[in-house]
Amino acid sequence: MHSINIIQPDDWHIHLRDDRALEITVALAEQSFARVLAMPNLVPPLTTVPSILSYRSRILASAKNAHFNPYFALYFTGELNANTLREAKHCPWILGVKWYPQGATTHSDWGIQDIHQHFEHLALMEELALPLLIHGEVTDSTIDIFDREARFIGNILNPLQQRFPKLPIVLEHITTRQAVDWVKSMPAHIAATITVHHLAFNRNHLLAGGLRPDYYCLPILKQQDHQQALQEAVMTSGQTHFFLGTDSAPHVQDKKYSACGCAGCFTSPIALALLAELFYEHKALSLLETFSSINGARFYQLPLNQQQVHLIQKEWMVPHHYTVDGLTFIPLLAGQTLSWQCQSIKGINHE
Repeated sequence: MHSINIIQPDDWHIHLRDDRALEITVALAEQSFARVLAMPNLVPPLTTVPSILSYRSRILASAKNAHFNPYFALYFTGELNANTLREAKHCPWILGVKWYPQGATTHSDWGIQDIHQHFEHLALMEELALPLLIHGEVTDSTIDIFDREARFIGNILNPLQQRFPKLPIVLEHITTRQAVDWVKSMPAHIAATITVHHLAFNRNHLLAGGLRPDYYCLPILKQQDHQQALQEAVMTSGQTHFFLGTDSAPHVQDKKYSACGCAGCFTSPIALALLAELFYEHKALSLLETFSSINGARFYQLPLNQQQVHLIQKEWMVPHHYTVDGLTFIPLLAGQTLSWQCQSIKGINHE
């Protein structure tokens, strides 16, 4: 039986939702992760520092682990101003500003469509070294959904990075070989998050044999060649540009499984187990800690966690659902068996 101890990971892109859902989402997140970066696309969105601090209080009220630390990104809207950016920079719980192109994903209606109209904000963020976190897809309906990330990089991101060369950027939940190559070519203040489901699955899982709504997410799963590029980025080289952001996105059952189902894979319950399985299968278990526990902390200039997780090769079945106050959420791979699990957490010394 194989096992490994690693520094407790962080999840640098997660959707915890709000209100009643926090009882489930926070409990599952803190079982695996010491820190999370919670996304601001609530209704209404988190557009001010006080709204983020209020949300943080609600999250902590649901947490049972005193070591669990949620961090946040400010939602980039047309109402953003210089005072808010300076206030965000001085708030220890805010790590960046999230740009959703309007219409790109769930609750992106408040997002910025034309970033050129907000160059003064990007200039200030560059001055403050406040990271810009990007959902990197164009939203033109005439562009094939499988090409939208690559088109964003070529048409928008390249010129943006050239105009603001010192601006820290995180290209979120990348899905393509073009994104991997672009990030690799950039300096150290440019990074990318990669999800568990984009590492583990491709568009065949979504479409072959029938439409599988469990696997529907945005950015959408790509073809196998792109999946392999993501795997190579984190399982062969251990490059520091890439770190874990699960983009775990729970939706209540009736909204996920409907004629127009919501985009998002609920992966918090399986994230570490599936990662261990993948890295083991690719003979890259020694690189798991770098990807999940080290690179993100160093990018955000935070200390490494003082806890350690013990992952063991032992089968378990993913629960069929999680329910709280009448709300039911179905995790990805519900009812299926995984071959690795997180068995314990203990303290460590980084000396």
